[in-house]
Amino acid sequence: MEKRQFHKEMDAVIQKIPAGTVPRLLLHSCCGPCSTAVLEQLTPYFEIVLFFYNPNIAPEEEFARRLATQKQLLAQLKTPHPITLIAPDYDDAPFWEAVKGAEDTPEMGERCERCIRQRMIEAKKAAALYHCDYFTTTLTVSPHKNAKYINECGEALAGEGSVQYLPSDFKKKGGYARSVALSAEYSLYRQDYCGCPMSLQEAEARRLARKAKI
Repeated sequence: MEKRQFHKEMDAVIQKIPAGTVPRLLLHSCCGPCSTAVLEQLTPYFEIVLFFYNPNIAPEEEFARRLATQKQLLAQLKTPHPITLIAPDYDDAPFWEAVKGAEDTPEMGERCERCIRQRMIEAKKAAALYHCDYFTTTLTVSPHKNAKYINECGEALAGEGSVQYLPSDFKKKGGYARSVALSAEYSLYRQDYCGCPMSLQEAEARRLARKAKI
């Protein structure tokens, strides 16, 4: 079976948008830096509801820092259509409930899949609540995330209601490199771990390993 090209599928959806119309898109944002290139790509075609929902992030001070970075980016962006930021208060309980029993699985394994699905479920709910035509996530801009799983998860959720899922693989066509460049341009804080306590421990282990080689 031929491998799906999710970025091309997204382009095909965008090309079918009727002239003179601007659909509303719920974009789940994992962080400000990841949203840079994604917003650059999507804002010409959509009115964006930016959903900063990440109960996986720890500690709470880190959550606050990443949310502040997201707001810092939005304050600097000039876009052809409005962006509305929705950022629920910090609550890590949904993350722990989602990954219960899989806490010790490695990054990109079952723990991450459960975490991603939990956030996608909430994104779909928010998309319906805010009367959006589509929903998607910035998560596919990361080379450390499984775009196939993310898209299949989004498509399955879209099948349960009227809001359509917008397929994506935002790291394609230089998307990840562009996000790094734009983060520097906007002087954004770029974290070095995904967000959860387990990924923080893994990042700290990598730091120690690098120091040991010096």
